[in-house]
Amino acid sequence: MKRYIEVCNEKLGMVPNVILANATDPERLKNFVNFYNRLMVKEGHLSKLEREMIAVVVSSYNKCFYCVVAHGAAVRQLSKNPILGDQLSINYKSAKLNKRQKLMLDFSVKLTESPHKIENLDRETLRKNRFTEEEILEIVEITSFFNMSNRIASGTDMKPNEQYHNMNRE
Repeated sequence: MKRYIEVCNEKLGMVPNVILANATDPERLKNFVNFYNRLMVKEGHLSKLEREMIAVVVSSYNKCFYCVVAHGAAVRQLSKNPILGDQLSINYKSAKLNKRQKLMLDFSVKLTESPHKIENLDRETLRKNRFTEEEILEIVEITSFFNMSNRIASGTDMKPNEQYHNMNRE
């Protein structure tokens, strides 16, 4: 895992505070990195931008300062839009989203706010709009991962690295 920390520093010019926080326990860091990378870094069924959009919107609803700032920077980078991350974090419904993105985020928000109210009709709406079963599962996994991560970040008072605030603004 030491090499992973070095790679973060090489690629990002910093080591994200979430990595440093998890590095106190090598097994915890390994588990976090493996699950995060499977959901957010490796090729998946959703685009990387769609995955980061879910991260920002879920984190916004949970009022997780760390994840809104860090993943807002990723949205800005992937979308090449310097304000989209901020729009998603304040009110995703105000952003110029396509129907697919809106439905995906609506589902993520419902799963975040009222998981007990998710029903087959919600999944059927996604299916009718050409989401595959694999994509629906990824939406659920990413939403769930960020609900957990947001609680850990907020519960430990994790602050975003200063560098995230200015990344990809131009």
